[in-house]
Amino acid sequence: MKFGVVLRTLGLISIIISATMLWPMGWSIYFSGPDIPAFLISIAIGVLGGLLLMFFTRKCNYQDMGIREAFAVVTLSWVVASAVGGLPFYIGKLAPTYTDAFFEAMSGFTTTGATILSEIESLPKGLLFWRSLTHWLGGMGIIVLGLAILPFIGVGGMQLYKAEVPGPTPEKLTPRIQQTAMLLWGAYVALSVAEVIALLLCGMNFYDSLTHTFGTVATGGFSPRNASIAAYGSPLIEWVITVFMFLAGTNFVLHYMALKGKLSAFWKDEEFRFYTRFTVITIAVVSLVNLGLHSGDPVSKVIRDASFQVVSIMTTTGYTTVDYAIWPVAAKFILLLLMFFGGCSGSTGGSIKQMRIQIMFKRIKKEINQLLHPQQIMKIRFNNQVLQPYEVSSVTSFVLLYVMLFVIFSLVMIIVSGLDLVSGAASVAATLGNIGPGLGAVGPVMNYGFINIAGKWILSFCMLLGRLEIFSVIMLFVPGIWRK
Repeated sequence: MKFGVVLRTLGLISIIISATMLWPMGWSIYFSGPDIPAFLISIAIGVLGGLLLMFFTRKCNYQDMGIREAFAVVTLSWVVASAVGGLPFYIGKLAPTYTDAFFEAMSGFTTTGATILSEIESLPKGLLFWRSLTHWLGGMGIIVLGLAILPFIGVGGMQLYKAEVPGPTPEKLTPRIQQTAMLLWGAYVALSVAEVIALLLCGMNFYDSLTHTFGTVATGGFSPRNASIAAYGSPLIEWVITVFMFLAGTNFVLHYMALKGKLSAFWKDEEFRFYTRFTVITIAVVSLVNLGLHSGDPVSKVIRDASFQVVSIMTTTGYTTVDYAIWPVAAKFILLLLMFFGGCSGSTGGSIKQMRIQIMFKRIKKEINQLLHPQQIMKIRFNNQVLQPYEVSSVTSFVLLYVMLFVIFSLVMIIVSGLDLVSGAASVAATLGNIGPGLGAVGPVMNYGFINIAGKWILSFCMLLGRLEIFSVIMLFVPGIWRK
């Protein structure tokens, strides 16, 4: 392991994260908020710390970046980003302890949306904007951002790109990794601009349009309003955000293709077709289940509420318009299952991902058919391509490891934090899947502030595991990665 290259890159990440604080500080100045000193001090600490790391590793070369260094850089970059990004929350007294500040920042950057805050609307606008901006920065990826704006990181950047981009098959759009990063961020910015304009046309003010766009396009879920999207009481706003959550859960490579005029790329993609059909069917089922509970509500509202919450949970956004904790048990159980599905590969959504779910279904179907026709040679295909055995095995390993970690950390949370079975399991499902709100004590109208310090660090680790798709983080616990 070449530690110098790792530390030098981490120093650079610290400076980048600190520089992005200038935008929310601008809002602090505009609103004459009390949080200006918090940003100034945080920026100074982050930049100074980054410069010191770069100074002491000035003889190191980014060209020495190998696969082991890439895994270390990717995982530790998110830890550094959260450590620096949590400073304004702590210094600005938004969070009572640094543990709370780190939890909030990790939740933001990993686009989880779990919060320790309750009375949100009374807090300084600059800090709330930073809270939402962490979503947007983390949505497409901190390393992908670095690759896009800093060409010298592109040397050895493919290892970094593969280790960070969510999904089983990160795609290169061009031979040059920096250009790929720029194109992905271009599609990301285009979708963000489109939503801001749409929300402005719906009557939402510019500040709220920006913050809610950050939470939607990044599938994060932080809102500057206590009641989340329900605060606006606008069916039009709810439908707009529902559509953009769905789009954010789609592979961004498809969005890039659409910007080039190839709209047919969406329906040609097998994962997108499955994602669309599954979403529509689930909305229909939840709507039917809820019609009994909301017999006094118009059918249009029942469908709208079901559409919003199904898409919000499945894409791991976490916005809410209703307290789904009071829904029928069958509806809540469906939402719990959706926490394990997630969006498409290459999207900003978390959890297992639609492609992996599909491949697992295909594998089960193959095993059943193989029992019926033992002499027949059967292959698993995806998007008209035959999957190699190691690819199917990789997907199976990921799903099994994901479920195993969910069970282990649920048990740990129940023991360490004293949560009941539903709350303990839901807290892990919601953080490991980067969803945010769960069920029970961490339901849609609750928060994570009451959880003890140990529990918050455990859940912060779950967020990191979920955002980096487990293996990038687990690699750091393999002794061989640290040996020369």
